[in-house]
Amino acid sequence: MEYSAEDLSPVKKKIVITTEPQEVEAAIMGAVALYKTSVQLDGFRKGKVPASVIEQRFRDKIYEEARQDLINVHINEVMQNLDVQPLSGINVDGAEALERGKGYAYSIEFEVLPTFDLPPYEGMEVEQEKVEVKEQEVADVIERIRRDRAQLVPVDGAGPAVDGQVASIDFAAYENGQPLEGVKAENFDLALGEHQALEDFEALVKTIPYGQEGEGEIRFPDDFIAKDLAGKTVTMKVKVHAVKERKLPELNDDLAKSLGLDNVDKLKETITRSYTQSRENLNKSAAQKTMLDRLLKMVDFPLPESLLDIQMRTLLTDLKARLERQGKGLESLGKSPEELRKEMLPQAEELARIQVLLLSIAKKEGLEVSDQEVNTHIYQESLRSGEDFKALRESYERSGLIFVLRDRLLADKAMDRIYAKAKVTEVEPKEPRTGDGDAEAPAEAPAESKEETK
Repeated sequence: MEYSAEDLSPVKKKIVITTEPQEVEAAIMGAVALYKTSVQLDGFRKGKVPASVIEQRFRDKIYEEARQDLINVHINEVMQNLDVQPLSGINVDGAEALERGKGYAYSIEFEVLPTFDLPPYEGMEVEQEKVEVKEQEVADVIERIRRDRAQLVPVDGAGPAVDGQVASIDFAAYENGQPLEGVKAENFDLALGEHQALEDFEALVKTIPYGQEGEGEIRFPDDFIAKDLAGKTVTMKVKVHAVKERKLPELNDDLAKSLGLDNVDKLKETITRSYTQSRENLNKSAAQKTMLDRLLKMVDFPLPESLLDIQMRTLLTDLKARLERQGKGLESLGKSPEELRKEMLPQAEELARIQVLLLSIAKKEGLEVSDQEVNTHIYQESLRSGEDFKALRESYERSGLIFVLRDRLLADKAMDRIYAKAKVTEVEPKEPRTGDGDAEAPAEAPAESKEETK
C-alpha cells in the first residue's frame, strides 16, 4: 500500500491510496476463508466447501467485505503514520469492486483538529459556589411527594369543580355536527388549574355541575402538535361524572416506609442529599464554564465544518424536543429552517470551539476513550430507551455517530482534567435561580401521580 497526503484546508486532509494486486488478492482470499468456516451448503460438510464454490456462490458479498476490510486496514495504518485522528467521520471516494489480478486505488477525506498553541490551563484560579439547602426546599419536595401519593375522594355538593379539584369526565369533539375521530374519552380524570388541558376546555368543565352535561366552542392553537386539529374551532361536549379532591397522606414514618426509607428523618436526609448532589454538579459545571470562557479568549483557530454541523444539528434536535413537550412543533416559531440555523449559528460556533479546545487538550494529556467506555455509554442509553444494545450500537456505527460519541466522552475527560488541575475557591452562594438545583423524590417514590379513588 502506498499513499500521498494533501491538505485541503488547515483542518481537512485528502489521502490518495493505491494498493498492489497482491494485497487485493490476499484480502479476497481472507474473506473467502472466513466464509468457508461459517457457511453450510447442501452436499458439503460445514467447513469442507471448496473455496471456488464459496467464491462463486457469495462473490458479491465476499468482494465487498474484502474491500471494506482492506480500506479499514489502510485507514488505521495511515492514521498511525500521520499521527492524526479524524473528526466525526471519513468520506471514501472509490466504490469500484475489487478484481483479482488488479490493484485498487481510492481516496479518503476527513477533518482533523486545527493546530494551535494551547493556552495555559494548569493551575487556573476559579470560584465555585458552596452548596446550601434550605428547609423550605425540603418541605416543598415532601409536599410534592404527599400530593403524588394522595387519594381522590368525592366532594360534597353538586359542583361545578374548581381549580385544585379533579373532574371525572366524558368528552367528545364535533365539527359541523360530526364527531371527530380520536378526540374523545370516557372517565377521564382532569386536574383543574394545572394546565393539563387547553384553557378554554378547562373553563368549560368548570361550568358543568356534577352529573350534568354541557358543551362549548373550543379553538385549538395554530401551533397545536396534532396538525389536523391546529387552528380548528370545534364543539366540545362534556359530561361530569364526579368531582373529587385530593386527600394527602400524613407526614409520618409510614409515608417514609412506603418510599423505602426508615422514617421521616431519613426522608428529609435523602431529599437534602439529592439537592446537595444536584447543586454540586451545577456549581462545578458553572466553574468549568468560567474556565472555558477564559481559555477560549486566549486562542484563535479555524473551525472544522463537521463539528459545527454536528453542534447545529444537536441544537435543532434539542429545540424540537422541548417544543414537542409543550405540544408544539418547530413551525410554531414562525421561522424557516434557514432562519433558525442563522439564529443558532453563534451558539453552535461556541460549542464547536469548546470541543476543539477540549479535544486538543485531551491529545496533549494523552487521554483516550476505550471501546468499553463507549459500549458502557451506549448500554446505559439502551436501558433508558428500551432499545436492544446491539442494534443501537450498530446504528451508531452506520450513522457515524460513534465518532461523535467518542469525541464527546473524550472532551468530558479533558474538562475533568482541567478542573482537577485548577485552584478552586469556594464562595458563598448567590440567590438561587428559579429551578436551580431541583431535588428529586427518593427513587421509590412514583415519578407521576398515582392517585386512588375511594
